[in-house]
Amino acid sequence: MATPRLTVVGSVNLDLVARVERLPRPGETVTGATFTRIPGGKGANQAVAAARLGAEVTLIGCVGDDELAREALVELQRAGVALDLARRGVTGVALIAVDAAGENTIVVAPGANAELRPEDVRVPEEADGVLCQLEIPIETVEQAALAAPGRFFLNAAPAPSGPVPVADVTIVNRYELAALPGRAGVVAVTLGAEGAVLLEDGEEVARAAPPAVDAVDGTAAGDAFTACLVVSLLEDRTSDEALRRACAAGALAASRFGAQTSLPTAAEVDALL
Repeated sequence: MATPRLTVVGSVNLDLVARVERLPRPGETVTGATFTRIPGGKGANQAVAAARLGAEVTLIGCVGDDELAREALVELQRAGVALDLARRGVTGVALIAVDAAGENTIVVAPGANAELRPEDVRVPEEADGVLCQLEIPIETVEQAALAAPGRFFLNAAPAPSGPVPVADVTIVNRYELAALPGRAGVVAVTLGAEGAVLLEDGEEVARAAPPAVDAVDGTAAGDAFTACLVVSLLEDRTSDEALRRACAAGALAASRFGAQTSLPTAAEVDALL
C-alpha cells in the first residue's frame, strides 16, 4: 500500500513527570517520587506515533526559542517528522503524576501552543489527511480543517467547551463524547480497558477490545490509538481492522512509561495482533 502523507497541526510540550506509589488527594503531599523530563504534547505525540507507524508526517506547531524546545523536539526529529514550527513565547509544559497502577493526572501550561495562529497553517498540497487536537486555539483548528486537501481528522481532546469543526472522523473518549452531543459522521470512542467503538451518525458499526497488557503509564495511550486509527484509515484498511490496530497501539503505549517514549511501531502492532 502507498505510504500515507499526514500533516498534524497541534501542540508540542515537554512533560515533567513524577512517578509515585499513589496519587495525592486534594491538599495532600505525597513524597518518594522519581522525576523525568519527556517530550510530549498531543500534536507531537500523534505525529511521532504516525511516523513510527509508517506514515510520512509533517508537524505544524509553535514552540519557544528555549532549552525546553530543544528537549521537546528530540523524538520528533528522531522519528523523521518534518517540522514547520513558529517560535513564540515559552515552550509548553505538562505536569504529570503517574501512580503504580498507571493512572495519571495531568496539568498543562500551554505556553507557545496558545500562540499557534491560523496563518501558521501551511498544509502541503500532497497531504492525504490533516489531524488536529484541541490543545491549540480553536481558530487555528478551524483553519486546518479548511486547508485540508484530503480528509480532516479531529481528536476532540481536551473536551471542548464550544463548537468544533466538522471532521471526516472525530476521535474522543467517553467524557469528550459527552461534550459533543449529536455529533454526526464517523466518531471513534475509546473506552479504556473495554476497547473502542466506531459510530456512524450515532449507530455502532465496529467494536474492538484491546489485547491484554500490564498497564504501566496511560499518558499517551489515546494518542497512540488516534494516530494508528488515522494511519490505518489512510492506508484504506477496513473500519474493523483499523479499530483493532488502534486498540493494540493504545495498549502497547499503556504498557510502557512516558509519552513519546512509549509509542509503538507498525511492526510491534503487527506482532501483538
